[in-house]
Amino acid sequence: MAHKIKYPIILSIPLLCSVMWGCVADTAPNLQQSNATAVTSGLESVTRPQLNGPLKIASDLPHYLNRNIQDEVFYFVMPDRFANGNRDNDLGSKTQAVSAGGFDRTKKGMYHGGDLQGLEKKLPYLEKLGITAIWLTPILRNQAMQAETAGYHGYWVLDFTQIDPHLGSNDDLKSLISAAHEKNIKIFFDIITNHTADVIKYTDCHGDDGRQWLMQGNEDCPYKSVEQLQAGDTYQPVIPAGQEHLKTPAWLNDPAYYHNQGDTNWVGESSLRGDFAGLDDLNTNDPRVVSGMIDIFKNLISEFKPDGFRIDTVKHVNTEFWAAFSPALISHAKAQGIEQFFMFGEVADDNVNTLSEYTTKGKIQSVLDFGFQRALSDTLIRQQGTDKLAELFEQDYRYLDSDSNANQLLNFTGNHDMGRFTHLLAKSDAQYSESAIVQRTLLAHAMMYFSRGVPIVYYGDEQGFVGDGHDQDSRQDMMPSLVASYNDDDLIASTATTADDNFDPSHPFYQLFAEYAHLYHQYPALRYGEQKTLYSQDTPGVFALSRTLKKDGSEVIVVFNTATVDNKVMLNVPAWRYKTIYQGASEDAGHHAVATDKGLTLTVPALSFAIYQAE
Repeated sequence: MAHKIKYPIILSIPLLCSVMWGCVADTAPNLQQSNATAVTSGLESVTRPQLNGPLKIASDLPHYLNRNIQDEVFYFVMPDRFANGNRDNDLGSKTQAVSAGGFDRTKKGMYHGGDLQGLEKKLPYLEKLGITAIWLTPILRNQAMQAETAGYHGYWVLDFTQIDPHLGSNDDLKSLISAAHEKNIKIFFDIITNHTADVIKYTDCHGDDGRQWLMQGNEDCPYKSVEQLQAGDTYQPVIPAGQEHLKTPAWLNDPAYYHNQGDTNWVGESSLRGDFAGLDDLNTNDPRVVSGMIDIFKNLISEFKPDGFRIDTVKHVNTEFWAAFSPALISHAKAQGIEQFFMFGEVADDNVNTLSEYTTKGKIQSVLDFGFQRALSDTLIRQQGTDKLAELFEQDYRYLDSDSNANQLLNFTGNHDMGRFTHLLAKSDAQYSESAIVQRTLLAHAMMYFSRGVPIVYYGDEQGFVGDGHDQDSRQDMMPSLVASYNDDDLIASTATTADDNFDPSHPFYQLFAEYAHLYHQYPALRYGEQKTLYSQDTPGVFALSRTLKKDGSEVIVVFNTATVDNKVMLNVPAWRYKTIYQGASEDAGHHAVATDKGLTLTVPALSFAIYQAE
């Protein structure tokens, strides 16, 4: 079902100058409509504001080797689900059976044919979206099949020296990185140190040959605690015949380097030492494993010259490992000439104390901000007060140390594990209409771009993808799909389905996200400014923040309204100093700004936002 989206005009507050007050905003400003053009979204004609001049893209920014992480707009993409640039690699390896097969475009848990060559061909699409950095799901050679599903996602690594043949070759990766760098776009790898592919078995669970399943009534091989191990109650690891040398480097084939304690139950010590559904859990407490993993990723940096790493399953590895691993790789990257090399971890927890442990004690530069995603869900899905945002930001000081701060946290609305923000809205007990889902999704992304932190667009969100859930149900194809459960989706603000080619630059989400990126790049305070909460409330409504640069005092104010009615708020700021620079999508053009000597009084339409700049 389609809904028309209305975009409000951009307003300006004319300034009056006097000897006493300097430049002061008129108390009854003359609000004028800016030029607007109609664009075709593939849905219908909609009106949207036009910013002055061309939108900023990566080529307008400092050189990628000199660019700080706070200057980036990320695009998180699963290459297998993006674009197929070479059909000859669809079946994977032609020489290694363990990395061949698993290709079936009709099944959501199998390879679909996307590859690095396809991604390279789509760089202009990402460039115009305002993307400056691309985060790839893992691309190293995987075990193609485990438990009747495929390693299309990349998290079942066998070989840490080769690119998965379903995605291309080492040379294809180098070509992608070179092409991205020519456009001044960075490339980030998704890496795994917690586990490797499921090769090691246990005689207790899988028989003496490792090829059976002896357990009854339990899908897992039960976890054995450290206390059990110390009492002599251990598993006997076994590698099935013919699989003794599957992993590269060779030391990874030795069970002595793994915990071998059975499958995790996700709590307590098993979260650190157990196998994830059989995936072989590395003993990262062993100094030999620490040095071995450091060497693996040093070699990848030396060969491919990526711009950074996203690190998988961080909280399932002991913190001491990260304290050794992270500084060693950063130092090595700088020695390779990658001065701005940056790493951020996936700590799947919304508790700030937990998250910040890894940026301080663990010495990882940053983490994905699950706390921010939770606050978005609280305010925009569960309709709790905007004080949820204030409470989160009040704890930003916990991230501050010699190489970390809250402005470097990675913001996101949804992902390949939890599902898309649109889906989280659609499954809500609130039973949101499609129009409400559109408004709340756009507002969530505005919060992601304009609150402190670095924004990440999950591939397909700019085309209104929804999905039926998390995991495989949130990993749709951008290229024309043959998966029935994907193709029955009603994409947001579009008449397309995932059966179509979804690289539409006229989709209103795509165009708005490009504008958000432009604003992010245009105003340094939105990237580097110290954030302060100006207003919040314990019900849905206004959340206002300021971003101020210490070096020159430049400032912006961003005001969001999470309520379904217009809201008026008076901010206790020197109102004569501000002008309107952008106003977000809403059902009407009801934005108003009135300046007096008492402050700045703003009217913000329902589920919309505005940005003001200090004069």
